[in-house]
Amino acid sequence: METVVESPALQTAVSEPAPSGTRRLVSYAEYRELDVDDDYQYELLHGDLVKKSAPSPQHQIIVVRLTVALHRFCEQQQLGGEILVAPVDVVVDEFNAPQPDVLYVSEARREIITADGIVGAPDVVMEVISPSSISRDRHLKRKLYERLGVQEYWIIDPNNAAIEVYRLTPEGYDLTSFAAYEGLVQSGVLQGFSVQVQDIMKHSERGRTA
Repeated sequence: METVVESPALQTAVSEPAPSGTRRLVSYAEYRELDVDDDYQYELLHGDLVKKSAPSPQHQIIVVRLTVALHRFCEQQQLGGEILVAPVDVVVDEFNAPQPDVLYVSEARREIITADGIVGAPDVVMEVISPSSISRDRHLKRKLYERLGVQEYWIIDPNNAAIEVYRLTPEGYDLTSFAAYEGLVQSGVLQGFSVQVQDIMKHSERGRTA
């Protein structure tokens, strides 16, 4: 479940009032200074703090399977680079720091990995969507990743047992690989990297991902 934060504690942490009739935007600097003692994870999207409860076991199983497959491929191909999983900030601008489920940064772009987060475009970003995150992952975050210049965006949809792979073009993201329930999807950025949908989705309980 994901919601825009309305909690008084967080409002106090960034308590400078907004001008009358305008929405108070939280900056990335303020977001980094927040000291929140609760069981939620937050990401910064268009100046809003989006509160995310713990993902479901099925969500995490899929994240692990994707990460293992990606790690095995990078090891076999001796690609170097780094694979990271949420929570880690990808800093787009002053008011946006999404946290992809899985991301890959190539060796050539290693300098974008900083002590505070990823400052620049990862080569590949993967999001495992849930009913509560469909709009953000398919629209809001997709546009942010496009604008940042992420070369490839994977959307994994457990509810429909589907994986979509989008490649960045001058016109935006273009669907380059897709499969549902079974079949192969492959990367255009990591040449030779592919996964079988049924291997990622096996034992999936449809409609139960959070």
